Amino acid sequence: MARIGAFCFQGTGHLNPMTALARRLQERGHSVVIFGIADIEARVKVAGVGFCRIGESDYPPGTLEKLDRRLGELNGLKAFRFTIDRIKNTARMVLRDGPEAVRQAKMDAILVDEADFGGNVAQYLGLPFITVTFIPPMIEGDRYPPFYFGWGAGQDWGSRLRNRVGIEVLTRVATPIFKVINDQRRAWGITPIHAPVEYLSKILRVAQMPKVLEFDYPVVPPVLHYTGPFVDKQQRPAIKFPWERLDGRPLVYASLGTLQNGLEKVFRTIGAACADLDVQLVISLGGGLDREQLGDLHGDPVVVRFVPQLEILKRASAVITHAGLNTVLESLSEGLPLVCIPLANDQPGVAARVAARGAGLVVPLRKLNSRRLRSAVRAVLEDEKYRRAAGLIQAAIRTVDGLEMAADLIEDALKIRFPAKAELVLNADRAAG
Repeated sequence: MARIGAFCFQGTGHLNPMTALARRLQERGHSVVIFGIADIEARVKVAGVGFCRIGESDYPPGTLEKLDRRLGELNGLKAFRFTIDRIKNTARMVLRDGPEAVRQAKMDAILVDEADFGGNVAQYLGLPFITVTFIPPMIEGDRYPPFYFGWGAGQDWGSRLRNRVGIEVLTRVATPIFKVINDQRRAWGITPIHAPVEYLSKILRVAQMPKVLEFDYPVVPPVLHYTGPFVDKQQRPAIKFPWERLDGRPLVYASLGTLQNGLEKVFRTIGAACADLDVQLVISLGGGLDREQLGDLHGDPVVVRFVPQLEILKRASAVITHAGLNTVLESLSEGLPLVCIPLANDQPGVAARVAARGAGLVVPLRKLNSRRLRSAVRAVLEDEKYRRAAGLIQAAIRTVDGLEMAADLIEDALKIRFPAKAELVLNADRAAG
């Protein structure tokens, strides 16, 4: 049995897949502990995963709700800058409190969210670490578009020049983060890093995004492996939903996730766009707004703070989404076409991949209005090519157990693989005999 620590960005879109992966590793006999702030402790423990609190002085209970509420009011570059500042402060806390916490817990290896910087702690302590990616994975070079931008993956000189400019812009914006990291690395006597990819694992990078959704890159790093959605249905909390209100019309499900969900105007536009279509709209507010704040919406949609998303998707005909990777993957796992309204951070990059694979349409926030959105929703509902493309992705996703593949890769990279399952079953049969 290995003792594995994990550092993860505190957002739901990162915590859900990380705890799902942790549970799968625990089922294989390993011990997993997530190091994090007080506000995520209950969620991690409810998922049945070990937890060690850090950052108590910086992040007292209630801090995360305030940060998420503020982020929910922002979009675009403002949201990205806010996220950068948030990551910088979290990085400072992790680098300060992480080493002693990991040392006391006697970890053998570390899993690090690509949006976190716990890999520096692992390097300082001389522990192997693996990067786990819950956003489009970072690939070095100018042949790929940075995840923040909703560009396609053209390989002509103009596209590559645009990519270089985009990478330079993002690197400059992220300078405060790398200053915090490099100041600490110098204090530890470790060589500073000069490019974002330098903080990623050199032995294994595991992306929950399936290869079928990725751009066709000429070169992919050999340590990077695409797997599939990290979904553990058992860890999802039970959520009440007014199922009796569903009337049998084609169901369009709309969600802006659990972070950038405080934009009342966007929800109102979604309501107006679907009101004149022969569909029933279900809106999940994601906790960012109260139902009363929206007042009456066109078309009388079903509006709730949270929905049992996996169950709703099984009844849906199409999805309107902010293009958060988890919602996109869960929708495509049901073969559903998408209308993406990317708001910030990695969402434009996810939306660009959906569009490139033909599984949906993108309506940029700056161009969003009810007429344009209505046209996009009607298109993905009526033009069978979007459903066919989504179905192809669904079929590819179903051929891979993302959690099982990721666990195999992690065990192999860390050389902690237990006897093959067949041997375990044989031994169990012998014991029973």
